[in-house]
Amino acid sequence: MTERVKIFDTTLRDGEQSPGASMNTGEKLRLATQLERLGVDIIEAGFPAASEGDFEAVSKIAGKLERTEVAGLARANKSDIDKAWGAIQHAAKPRIHTFIATSDIHLEYKLRMDRDAVLRATIEAVQYARTLTDNVEFSAEDGSRSDRDYLCKVFGAAIEAGATTVNLPDTVGYAIPEEFADLVAYVMQHTPNIHQATLSVHCHNDLGLATANTIAAINAGARQAEVTINGIGERAGNTSLEEVVMALHTRPNYLPMETGILTEHIYPTSRLVSMITGIMVQPNKAIVGANAFAHEAGIHQDGMLKNPMTYEIMRPETIGLSANKLVLGKHSGRHALREHLSEMGYDLSDEELQIVFTKFKELADKKKSVVDEDLEAIVTEGILRSSEVFELEYLHVSAGTTVMPMASVQLAIHGRSQKGAGYGNGPIDAVYEAIAKMTGTDSELLRFSISALTGGTDAQGEVTVRLKENGLVALGRGSDPDIITASAKAYVNGLNRLEYLKANPVTTRQGL
Repeated sequence: MTERVKIFDTTLRDGEQSPGASMNTGEKLRLATQLERLGVDIIEAGFPAASEGDFEAVSKIAGKLERTEVAGLARANKSDIDKAWGAIQHAAKPRIHTFIATSDIHLEYKLRMDRDAVLRATIEAVQYARTLTDNVEFSAEDGSRSDRDYLCKVFGAAIEAGATTVNLPDTVGYAIPEEFADLVAYVMQHTPNIHQATLSVHCHNDLGLATANTIAAINAGARQAEVTINGIGERAGNTSLEEVVMALHTRPNYLPMETGILTEHIYPTSRLVSMITGIMVQPNKAIVGANAFAHEAGIHQDGMLKNPMTYEIMRPETIGLSANKLVLGKHSGRHALREHLSEMGYDLSDEELQIVFTKFKELADKKKSVVDEDLEAIVTEGILRSSEVFELEYLHVSAGTTVMPMASVQLAIHGRSQKGAGYGNGPIDAVYEAIAKMTGTDSELLRFSISALTGGTDAQGEVTVRLKENGLVALGRGSDPDIITASAKAYVNGLNRLEYLKANPVTTRQGL
């Protein structure tokens, strides 16, 4: 008999803790809507006690989603739990997710509490959360490095107090698959009331074993996997949703478990996360990387022509990646555009569609054809970032072998147009100098990278930058057929993200 594994997506909470991957409320709401379309069971929408911005985003997501459980993270104290409940109480299916560390190293150096005190805090937090909702998850932070018998004791107490899910995190990515599976089996065997709750696992990828540990845990009895899209997250990231789901989907003979994920939405969701966060997916990334279904070796190509299954263990269409993409051009109408965007997962209002349609026509005049990646860039820049502090309105650059590079820039700053100019070592440096002076910012450029969204000489260039200012780090992304304009858009986007971080200070970063 096939069993069901719940998919708990924490892209909006743990995933956002990737360096520079902050999202504004509109971006979080758009992503949450796509995650519901993808079919995840639970969305951890954020950590409401961290900042007013996080509280607002979680609250709006809770009010928007109709089918998916919405979880708010809270430390094991009444204040955090009240904040979490305040943000999620209007959700169709709210969940409070409370946690405290259980490893001796965390107890001694971080919490400065003994085991009995942590046990009491666990019971009190879960009991209080249970007075607010009957859907309570408890996590034992750094569970993989905790004493096994003490871990079982804490889980047992949490379940007795009312927890319906208990989560075993490999917080620092320390576990080895065989070891982690053995720990899960031990918890299942030595926690007398474990059958009254779902056992969950939350793995980090510090040793590159997050997916392997999660699969091993599922085989050992865990029935909830905590994951992120593209595996983003703190440090080396979290378990990748697409890897776990497609492993279960592809190997039912060895893993007789199913999920509620609609796999054809995996690739569009991956692209949306990349577009919003500015974090590019590495080409050789499993499932969603650009090379995942590419075959260059002659012997591979020969086998593929005879039978695709010779070198493909899954069809690209299964994850929503079709080679037969509808190509739009300047003669395509608004209706065709709406239908295609809907197939891509974007359900836009009439006002949003008009914004995208205008930008689509402008791009179609520059390119012979507009493909999915172009449309994603238009939606990201035209809709998801439509209400930001800085907006690029005009750019003119002079450069060459015999002239000093100079840039003239016009920005909308808080809705008011301003002009400025700057000189630099090259045209992009001149643009950045002008923008920095106009915005009054003093950010450090940590990284600058360029790639092409599509093939062809008329492809849109995609620029990603990483900026740092006053200890805050933000990623910026921009795309345009003109690479200098794309660079300017990326810089402005990065500055907007820094402004968002300044306006929404996070009291503490919490990870499991």
